[in-house]
Amino acid sequence: MHSQKDHMQAKKGRTASLVIAGAMLIWLGMQWAAMQLDISSRYMLLLDLVVMAAMVWSLVVTFQIWRARRDADKG
Repeated sequence: MHSQKDHMQAKKGRTASLVIAGAMLIWLGMQWAAMQLDISSRYMLLLDLVVMAAMVWSLVVTFQIWRARRDADKG
């Protein structure tokens, strides 16, 4: 039972890290592409908001993992 919880937490952590890395790579790539393709600032703002939402989601998931591990260590 305990190893299954550890496995689920590890899976959540990997997912959060992939979302962070993927969002940042997409954001960096689109910053470069916006300069080359003259993409509207309206679309770039939308991209910034999507990346910020991904970062907030990752922060929430990371906080959940931290709290679950902290609670498991206490009891």
